[in-house]
Amino acid sequence: MTVTLFIPCFIDAVYPRAGISMVEILERLGHRVECPGEAACCGQPPFNSGYWDEARPIAAKVLQQLATAEAVVIGSGSCGAMVKKFYPELFAGRPEAALAQAVASRTWEFSDFIASKLGVTELGAKFPHKVTFHDGCHGLRELGVKQSPRALMAKVQGLELVEMAEAETCCGFGGTFSAKFPMISTAMGDVKCASAIETGAEYIVSNDSSCLMHLQGLLTRQGKPLKTIHLAEVLNHR
Repeated sequence: MTVTLFIPCFIDAVYPRAGISMVEILERLGHRVECPGEAACCGQPPFNSGYWDEARPIAAKVLQQLATAEAVVIGSGSCGAMVKKFYPELFAGRPEAALAQAVASRTWEFSDFIASKLGVTELGAKFPHKVTFHDGCHGLRELGVKQSPRALMAKVQGLELVEMAEAETCCGFGGTFSAKFPMISTAMGDVKCASAIETGAEYIVSNDSSCLMHLQGLLTRQGKPLKTIHLAEVLNHR
């Protein structure tokens, strides 16, 4: 099929290797990949801050870019939840309502698309490291994505997954939350980092680069050797 890959802001600006990994994985599976350059931010920052009127023009542009997509795949539980769950809410009762529902019905978070929609778990990846997994809030609580990334990691040669006690606990980033409440955000992140360190893992893996950026910043300032990496990069590692 033709997969329209929506690249979130953080991946586009800071973690391009995660996006490149998604493209390469999907193409190896035999699919044609499109990445519309005009579709930039999904509008989540103003939406989460209560500025729905300001979020709508941004989201409307994205809807138009995704209108004819056969399947929309997003490498972020956070942005995926925005398009799949919150666009229908944002445009309820408006002219874009039907389109928002249609696009939402064809939208998938990356790991869930691979494991659930395509039914593929073996990607031929090799990643000989001990890792622990962070369940991002939106992917877990809004999209219900829990088993798909773990099913994929289970088939990665050499990878040892050690679950942390706080796997489902918020890392404290929350987009604008971290800017508005930096002390609370840092305290939450410290709890997450401590739980990850307890596992003895070499890497924290997640579906969300924004969460990983927050955690890596804390770990680096603490002088800890634990590193972060997007799931797509792990699955594309040879």
